[in-house]
Amino acid sequence: MSHVVLLGDSIFDNALYVPDRSPVIEQVRRVLPAGWKGTLVAVDGATVEGIALQLPRVPADASHLVLSIGGNDALLAAGLLREPAVTVGDALATLAEALAEFRTAYQRMLQSVLALKKPTAVCTIYDAIPVIGAAERAALAGFNDTIARAAVGAGLPLVDLRVVCDHAGDYAPVSPIEPSVVGGAKIADAICRMIAGHDFGVARTVVWV
Repeated sequence: MSHVVLLGDSIFDNALYVPDRSPVIEQVRRVLPAGWKGTLVAVDGATVEGIALQLPRVPADASHLVLSIGGNDALLAAGLLREPAVTVGDALATLAEALAEFRTAYQRMLQSVLALKKPTAVCTIYDAIPVIGAAERAALAGFNDTIARAAVGAGLPLVDLRVVCDHAGDYAPVSPIEPSVVGGAKIADAICRMIAGHDFGVARTVVWV
């Protein structure tokens, strides 16, 4: 039996933000082929460092891991956008320092996930969030570049949530940085198509949307 496990943050653990509706894990289970299992170990609010706490909860019979993490790391770094800078170059240099720290943490985390020796996919951070502005989207591009480069370096498939969740309706009214039922359904569909269609026997990055 194939068993898909979701690790990460509230992109997957979104039940609180879709009250009385189906969260992402239920939508994944609904789309998976008959006989497949889906398990949620992702935790709302988790950062890259928090994945270490999720790994012991990955079931031994897991056949595929899907990782969506980094949004809260970007959120914690958002205060940098309000700091004064003399030039645009100075501002970018400050952002680059934060991205360097994220890169180190993300690569270390990804290696710990890959140590489980399970077929693994990673997700980008979506950026069509209605309540963020151009500066935040520009900064998110740096975080997503780190994630994409890590995926390519490890030969992992990449689910690009920037393309998957590209409309305001994909975000929850309760908290517009979280996926709505509509967005969750699109995420679940992309994940399940990726798992069904990707050749995990070949270390090659394919982008799924």
